[in-house]
Amino acid sequence: MKKITLVFLLITAVFLQPLNWPADKIFAEERGIEKQPVWKKLEQIFNRKGTIQNDVFKVTFPRTDLKVKVGEVMIEPGLALTGWLAFKPHGNETMMMGDLVLLETEVPKVISKLSSSGIEITALHNHLINEMPRVMYLHVAGHGESTKLADNVEAALAKSGTPLTQPTGVQQPSSFDWSKVEAIMGQKGHRSGNLLQFSISRAEPITENHMVIPPSMGVASPINFQAVGKMAAITGDFVLLANEVNPVIRALTEHGITVTAIHNHMLVESPRLFFMHFWGYDDPEKLARGLKAALDKTNHSKKN
Repeated sequence: MKKITLVFLLITAVFLQPLNWPADKIFAEERGIEKQPVWKKLEQIFNRKGTIQNDVFKVTFPRTDLKVKVGEVMIEPGLALTGWLAFKPHGNETMMMGDLVLLETEVPKVISKLSSSGIEITALHNHLINEMPRVMYLHVAGHGESTKLADNVEAALAKSGTPLTQPTGVQQPSSFDWSKVEAIMGQKGHRSGNLLQFSISRAEPITENHMVIPPSMGVASPINFQAVGKMAAITGDFVLLANEVNPVIRALTEHGITVTAIHNHMLVESPRLFFMHFWGYDDPEKLARGLKAALDKTNHSKKN
């Protein structure tokens, strides 16, 4: 009886152990990869450093090559012009999601390359309005071997003007005082150069194909401020359930913030999500009060 119990415990330990592996361990054990963590291979493919949060590897693609204006505001890449890809182990495969920032003229070639390699297109649309030149946002997804997914997306990005070299330099926070904005929002943001950025998760779990989608894979609400003199420009999107859409619209418009787009980013998520993009250019504290009023109409996590 003791031998049977010992064997049972050993088998149980083997099957439960992967659930607690860190991201680099999980990626390292992905099928066909043994000697080097897969996230290192992904960094080599994309020629840039990524980040790991829980078991998600994420890499960003700032469109530093673009000069985009909305009215008198020159949009910094971190405000609204940074694409991203996120990779998460899922069984013996990897799940990938992302959002690519493209000029209108780049869209056909990128979509053609992605589609021919089996990458799914889940949405194509605007996030801003009245920007010059016109910018489009292409949302993508894929399942399979992570380095193959990365190779395919990198080849598609090469059809655009997206810089594929390692970004240089780290932006230090400016001297702009964001403390009152953070107090109104009720949390600290991430400061980089002229930017103040918030990422606000929903309280309920979001799933797709029976897998929980972490906030870092595009189901958190990004809210970005850019200092412009004594004023601020804001953009981002609220991640909403259907019954939250119109209350958030009313809260934003009552505070002078423009709703610029409402649409899907994913195809088979549960619960069904709507992504509402916005724009404002005004006194930063006034804008923060409008954003907080809208945020209070949502079921967002209070842990941010």
